[in-house]
Amino acid sequence: MEVVKIYAFADEAGQEFDTQIAAMKENHLDGLEIRSVDNISVDDITIEKAKEIRKRLDDEGLQIWSIGSPIGKIDIETDDFASHFDKFKRTLDIAEILGAECYRLFSFYVGQNYERHRNEVMERLGMFVEAAAGYKVTLCHENEKGIYGDTALRCLEILKALPQVKAVFDPANFIQCGQDTLEAWEILKPHVKYLHIKDALADGSVVPAGKGIGHVGFIARDYILRGGSAFTIEPHLTAFDGLSKLERGGGESKVGQCVYESDRASFDAACNEFKQLLTEIYKASEGRKLCK
Repeated sequence: MEVVKIYAFADEAGQEFDTQIAAMKENHLDGLEIRSVDNISVDDITIEKAKEIRKRLDDEGLQIWSIGSPIGKIDIETDDFASHFDKFKRTLDIAEILGAECYRLFSFYVGQNYERHRNEVMERLGMFVEAAAGYKVTLCHENEKGIYGDTALRCLEILKALPQVKAVFDPANFIQCGQDTLEAWEILKPHVKYLHIKDALADGSVVPAGKGIGHVGFIARDYILRGGSAFTIEPHLTAFDGLSKLERGGGESKVGQCVYESDRASFDAACNEFKQLLTEIYKASEGRKLCK
């Protein structure tokens, strides 16, 4: 059983890069899935800023695991795909500078018109695959409410049509779409590159890992036993600065019922709860060390 690597969306601890670095180091994480730094979204980071970020992380012994981009989170009918595609291509260069292994993306807001837009979704994702062919990153599709790949079967359609694309498995997002997470895991596990650690209750509100109905502990253990080793903690436990920007139209996300005094406190709680889950997996795995 491999030693796992734990990353996080460190912007949930705070927007300032110094705050993010402190949160990662004090929680003994391996690095981050970069979504925003110093209030700059990763898809808007300049080449110069990317070099600065990379050097600082190298000096701190941290790495960027994945580009937590918003690419693919646009309306397939009304938003401008050409400019969005240009931004995707530019961010591929940023990913190379940052040394990211993965690039997270989505499969477009389609309303309820799944069949009508299926071919266009696949065509656009295929354009992403073609553009990324000369880069070292692996494109990873995340299940998300409101997009084409919201349920396990539609995610599978994407992954079978475009085998170069792997899956980011997010239990809370599946719960919010009414998708049973164990069923989704059985369908998608051969294609999963890594897990987002985010749990939820039946009403969709996000809670720490293991406190919801997402079967996060079972899925994490099975993923590790299958040779998986990468996790990104995505707390979503408080309405941190920028959370509304992640929702379609700036809508309100269902944060958890747990109350924390600050973004940093909720970030620490999410890290601690997941590490407790890993400790339980560790105890059930003949004492093998799974993380630092």
